[in-house]
Amino acid sequence: MIIGRLVSLLGQRLAATAVALWVIAIATVTAVADALPDSTWVAIKPLPHQARSAVFALAVDPANNQSVVAGNSEGSLLRSSTGGTGWTVVHTGKATLTTIAYSPYTSGLVLAGTRGSGALLSRDGGGSWSSPQGLEGRTVRVFAFALTVMAAGTDRGVYVSPDGAGWSPAGLSDRSINALAVEAIHAPVRLVAGSDSQASTGPLSLYQSVDGGGSWTTFNPPISGSIVVRLAAGPLPPAGNVRPLIVGTNTGLFQSSDNGSTFTPLSGGALLPTTDYTQVSFITDHFDHFYGASDGGGSKSGGLWRTNDGGQSFASLRPPEASVTALAASNEEQPTLYIATFQPSTHVASLWTIHDTGGTPQGPAANGSPVASGTRTAHSGGDSILSQILAAPQLPYVGLGLGALAVVLTAVVAHLRGRYR
Repeated sequence: MIIGRLVSLLGQRLAATAVALWVIAIATVTAVADALPDSTWVAIKPLPHQARSAVFALAVDPANNQSVVAGNSEGSLLRSSTGGTGWTVVHTGKATLTTIAYSPYTSGLVLAGTRGSGALLSRDGGGSWSSPQGLEGRTVRVFAFALTVMAAGTDRGVYVSPDGAGWSPAGLSDRSINALAVEAIHAPVRLVAGSDSQASTGPLSLYQSVDGGGSWTTFNPPISGSIVVRLAAGPLPPAGNVRPLIVGTNTGLFQSSDNGSTFTPLSGGALLPTTDYTQVSFITDHFDHFYGASDGGGSKSGGLWRTNDGGQSFASLRPPEASVTALAASNEEQPTLYIATFQPSTHVASLWTIHDTGGTPQGPAANGSPVASGTRTAHSGGDSILSQILAAPQLPYVGLGLGALAVVLTAVVAHLRGRYR
């Protein structure tokens, strides 16, 4: 009788311990982004149905570093509210997603561009989507935002909209626009656009509008390359009224502090490698702090770098894989970064996150890369709690809970046997 009571008491305590461990395990699964170790790369769950192609469309909510939207190779939009530990399909489509961008000035407004099927609009942070008018049939590669207008770069020039719901042409209709930036967010809005060079031996042209797309002028800065891949305008410096302009081409990265009159090369020499630069993202309101990323153009010279001094020096963030195809940075002093990488030799797309606190980046906790997303299967409505637990790096906690549960069951069986002997 005494042994039976001891076993019963032990079982009750172990049961309470098991419940507590399960609560801890589930809580950690749903709060991975908040618990990221400082300056350490962590693999996050691949996109369902990504197949064997790179991820180019990826964005994080500026107001919530755990809310992420991505586009997969099937043309669907997926959203995670837990920093990438699980994905839910929020829009099903067939056209490849080319870009996703949150408005920095309108809370909850998100735009996505497609290849040949126009754009998509969300007003609830990416939870639901609709098709705006005016961009039907267009390939939309980039969005840029001012206070009272937003612009889109397409395969037939620039389009503008006051609210994202209706779009109208705004010039350069004979150009395929790859890159777009807003240099002045107040009226008169200043836009800069980039495309391919018009001749194989001609200079690389940029286009500037000082009236929000009403008219355009061409200028030919002394920068190398045949394609303008990326344009980004940073915050205003404390003294002055000109935003820094960063230009990424298929051969280098360049910076201007005088509205494009002159440019300083940031790549080549001892700074950054001479390669293509597809991603640029500024850190909060710092005009001299930004990230630059490259997929390497098929070579091994891709990567992700940070500067805290306006491009005077760069530090590598040592991504787990060199070819970075997408970058999203939260709007914080020490941002949470989400990147997509791609291995050309194996056609494996992977997703990673890091809380960049400025320290020396550390490698992923697990040895090796995540499983190729093309081998994963998922229901279109999202992921079950069990699948999120199994995919999470907190799996040891779950195993500990299972072990405690097994002990509880053993104690219960022993107690029951004792009672009926």
